[in-house]
Amino acid sequence: MSHQIRRKIVVAIQVSLDGFTEGPFGENEWVESWADAAGLVEDLDAFIVGGRMYPAYGLHWQGIFEDPEAPAPFMERMPTPQEVDYARKAFGSAHYVMSRSLEAVEWPPTATITNISQLQEIKARKGGNIYVAGGATLIAALLDAGLVDEIRLIVHPVALGRGTGLFADISNKVHLDLIDAKPDPLGRAVLSYRVLAEGDKRQARDCLKRE
Repeated sequence: MSHQIRRKIVVAIQVSLDGFTEGPFGENEWVESWADAAGLVEDLDAFIVGGRMYPAYGLHWQGIFEDPEAPAPFMERMPTPQEVDYARKAFGSAHYVMSRSLEAVEWPPTATITNISQLQEIKARKGGNIYVAGGATLIAALLDAGLVDEIRLIVHPVALGRGTGLFADISNKVHLDLIDAKPDPLGRAVLSYRVLAEGDKRQARDCLKRE
């Protein structure tokens, strides 16, 4: 695999039309497949997962990896070929779980990290892009630290009214540049944004003033 000169940290996640990743009690039945978001990240060779999300994440994808012919945990159907491919990709890729309480994780081969500075070191290494699978608390911490390069969203045609807001925990305003937008066959909107660096933010504000 050929790698880019500068690897990117890419958030790719599915949200409701009103910006929630799940309902107030964790409801997410409106998501067809959790593998869809990873398909938005090219040249992917590492994953970042939040500590709160990891236990269910690990069980779900381990189940599909170990027995792709049976329903995985938290599913009442057989996994799709795309989900089986995701599980195999996950097993063969580096995973970093951000947690101060988890002492060890079993699947896939994973390193537990406890602070943002460790992710800065990982991003500086040579390699492919790094996919942030969630959750919202981790995404907010990465945005506040200026580590996210792009945000890619699958926006579902459903409004939840309340729940876990994707950007509810960010401490600072995040300026974005829309680089792609298109509908998909399921009626969802697929949006891609570049996170603007400080210099880009000033340039964008100057352009708005001139207009």
